[in-house]
Amino acid sequence: MKQINWEEISMNIISLVGEAKSNAIIAIDEAENFKFDIAEKLIEDAENLMIEAEQEHMEVISQEANGIDHPFKLLFVHAEDQMLSTQTLIIMAKKFIKVYKLISKK
Repeated sequence: MKQINWEEISMNIISLVGEAKSNAIIAIDEAENFKFDIAEKLIEDAENLMIEAEQEHMEVISQEANGIDHPFKLLFVHAEDQMLSTQTLIIMAKKFIKVYKLISKK
């Protein structure tokens, strides 16, 4: 397996999940304005960005699973934290969209 460039992989993850997080927040705003097509597209884009970030993350996890020890890298831990919070935000954004759809029908 190739040597991990911690800064590169961490910043790639942070960048991808940052864009995903922004899309999820904007999706909530669009749903609030009953623009559900836009909101759902933003969520779809956010989920695709998360898949890319998870693939980057899995490279490191796979190496660990195969017995390659890695030094503790705080930037990578930050990237993981951003991934987890963004995953939660996307779940919540989907729920907001559902709620706004219900409100729009009343």
